[in-house]
Amino acid sequence: MKLKKTIQILTIATLSIGVAAYIVYAIYVSEAANTGTDFKCQTVELDIKENLHAGFITPQSIEKILKDANIYPQGRNMSDISTHKIEEAIKHNDFVEQVTSYKTANQKIHIDITQRTPVIYILGADGKGYYVDRHGKIIPKTTYPVNMPVATGRISRPYAQKHLARLGNYIVNNEFWNSQVEQISVSTNSDNEYTITLIPRIGHHTINLGTIDNFENKLARLHTFYEKALPTIGWDKYTTINLEYDGQIICKKTKTK
Repeated sequence: MKLKKTIQILTIATLSIGVAAYIVYAIYVSEAANTGTDFKCQTVELDIKENLHAGFITPQSIEKILKDANIYPQGRNMSDISTHKIEEAIKHNDFVEQVTSYKTANQKIHIDITQRTPVIYILGADGKGYYVDRHGKIIPKTTYPVNMPVATGRISRPYAQKHLARLGNYIVNNEFWNSQVEQISVSTNSDNEYTITLIPRIGHHTINLGTIDNFENKLARLHTFYEKALPTIGWDKYTTINLEYDGQIICKKTKTK
């Protein structure tokens, strides 16, 4: 009995020591992953989430941002690397919508980046252009080519951010209208309200939306007209299609010689 009890005590003690050692090891590994104690960063993993217009941000541009800020992590002690500083440096890029950085257990720094999604290009009467993203944030002009609607006219930035961003987002995310709308001309009426004329890629007509109010319903009404009427009537039958008035489509015919 005494021998059996002794064996039980030794077994329990051995298991306890083993569990304690494992806990200490796990804590060490966890802390090493988080603080990088005595380890150097071997690799920088960069994941740039693509969107409709990928290309504004490249791995080379991110590397340059971090090197210019003297915080590029590769080769540095993991314990000296601040993922918060990495995030803050990258956030200053106008094309970055969101960034997350963290350390991994195998001496890597991982960076996730979501690019801003420009949905419309504004070319003002002064000839100066800029993009507006889906959230209404202005993005400076870039030389990177982007295929999206261009809005022209005397356009205030608040109007572009609040209203034209919604219209642009609707167009680029709608397969039909994204292929149909080439230009958005903005002017003002007698009440000093902004009015919109769409210039399509197909047909010789222009589309008068009036004010931007209820533009989704107006375009849905026109889409139905396109599908049911124009294939029979002909795309060059009209010079103007007016959607300004609720529930109506007023067309002006092309003059025949």
